[in-house]
Amino acid sequence: MEMAPDGPLRPLKGDDGSLPLPAISPWIAYKLRWKRRRLLWRCLKSRHDLTLCADRTQNIQPGNVLLIATLRNETLRLPHFMRHYRDLGVGHFLLIDNDSDDGSREFLSDQPDVSLWTTKSSYRASRFGVDWAGWLRIRYGHGHWCLTVDVDELLIYSGMDHLNLSDLSRRLDARGMAGFGALMIELFPKGPVGAAAYSPAQEPTEVLSWFDSAGYRSKRQYPMGNLWVQGGPRDRSFFLNDPRRAPTLNKIPFVRWNRRIAYVNSTHSLLPRSLNTLYDGPGDERPHGALLHTKFLADVVERAKVEKTRKEHFHSPDAFANYYDQLQANPDFWHGQATRYESVDQLAALGLAGPEA
Repeated sequence: MEMAPDGPLRPLKGDDGSLPLPAISPWIAYKLRWKRRRLLWRCLKSRHDLTLCADRTQNIQPGNVLLIATLRNETLRLPHFMRHYRDLGVGHFLLIDNDSDDGSREFLSDQPDVSLWTTKSSYRASRFGVDWAGWLRIRYGHGHWCLTVDVDELLIYSGMDHLNLSDLSRRLDARGMAGFGALMIELFPKGPVGAAAYSPAQEPTEVLSWFDSAGYRSKRQYPMGNLWVQGGPRDRSFFLNDPRRAPTLNKIPFVRWNRRIAYVNSTHSLLPRSLNTLYDGPGDERPHGALLHTKFLADVVERAKVEKTRKEHFHSPDAFANYYDQLQANPDFWHGQATRYESVDQLAALGLAGPEA
């Protein structure tokens, strides 16, 4: 969760529904080119942080959709996460374990469609795993459609009952779209989050059954033209007095990868800057999906205690000490206007997911 810079409100759409990029000077364009090169160089250097634990990359086939993720201590979520993305047709998983001690590494090492790297290096120093994942996309992702997500994020999209990710990628190719945006939908239980009992492999929406269907705000940023969407339960519960610190909810997680592309801020923004116009947030009429965020299972209370001490999740961790304190207090995000989650079609009707590609 990184902070976006100040910038102007989003520009108007063109007649074809696309977004024009904000005008920038040649000097700014030059600086952005060098920024992208520096980010790619960071990714290349970060390979020295990674130790190969299970190598099955020889099984990657042309046309396979690749999933890239960095994780730590996720045995609770991994069984359903793997099943969800296998059902969507992921061809191979490229995963980075950041010093888990709960059996995550051992579980993943045994999976036949997983190549696994481990590291004890700092998650924060790697730009919150962006550098590590960037190296794997450079090394293995060039020419593939790559899906970059966290283990607590489940991509859904209109037509997913009959379109797997390979089908989706072909349709996006046919439309000339190089990527697929998504809004993160933060799911929460009714009652204190610490009471949201959950067993591995269970469908998370059986426990996390509610979400905010309104209250989202967005704008475009200068100079990259990247979107900034905020809202949801943490925004209204924790950050009313300082909304700039609230989580960024827009992502472009599914991209036809080229080794010259670089993510700048998680999967919220990319360079070259033209890729940032692939998604326009809630209400965008172009195909896009949603990321169901399963953070608020019962383990979030204990994880908040650990992460407050580790100080690995923010550029300025001490500034977010109160955020962790509020999570440790076992909050109840439910409110009278909360909406019970039903399906991706429901989200599409609300403008929080897009039409079928």
